[in-house]
Amino acid sequence: MALVAPVDKLIAALLLDVLDLATVKYLLPSMTDLSILPLDDLTIDEASRPKAPKVAAATDMHRRQGRQLAAIHRHYLMEMAQIGAVLERIEAKDTPPEHLNKIVLSLDMAENFRAFGSLCGRECQVLKFHHDIESSDMFPRIKAAGGGMFQQIVAKLLSEHEVVHELIIRLSRAADTLATNPSEANFIGASHVYRKLEEVVRSHFGYEEAELEEAIGYYLGGI
Repeated sequence: MALVAPVDKLIAALLLDVLDLATVKYLLPSMTDLSILPLDDLTIDEASRPKAPKVAAATDMHRRQGRQLAAIHRHYLMEMAQIGAVLERIEAKDTPPEHLNKIVLSLDMAENFRAFGSLCGRECQVLKFHHDIESSDMFPRIKAAGGGMFQQIVAKLLSEHEVVHELIIRLSRAADTLATNPSEANFIGASHVYRKLEEVVRSHFGYEEAELEEAIGYYLGGI
């Protein structure tokens, strides 16, 4: 399903008369109500990702500085992997695979559902905080650098942030529901949203790290 509704295509055509393409692409996500889309349709369209221009003057030192972002991302991904292991352990019930034996569950499955919801709620908060910093500080600085050469990259990353944000909203609501009604049906619903969020975040982080490595080091001096 396309993320741009017909009316948005008309608006985009009108905007192109007065704005550059990158700015239009930046504006379009905010015109689309992602909350109405089915979970499977919340995608980040990897095929449409532009490649960042090379920073000719960037050195190995700049690239090392730029890789600070990947180090930060690794921390979040490790946390998400741990939550994923808890999810898998709960799903396994009395027959866990060997690598999950160390995760001890409550005999009360409702308590396990609540615990998973609590972990999801906390992860939603930290991911939102991380993305808010990028959107309000790092992205504008990179967008202004190099005579605007990273404008399309930043626009694409911001559009992906909107998809991640919608998934965070959905997971946060699912976590709240588990806290008050820890049923198996609500657990299954939350697990689907969690796995979708983890899939999207891993892809988004990888793209961001690869395309902004030189820019972060050269123009920002690191994170």
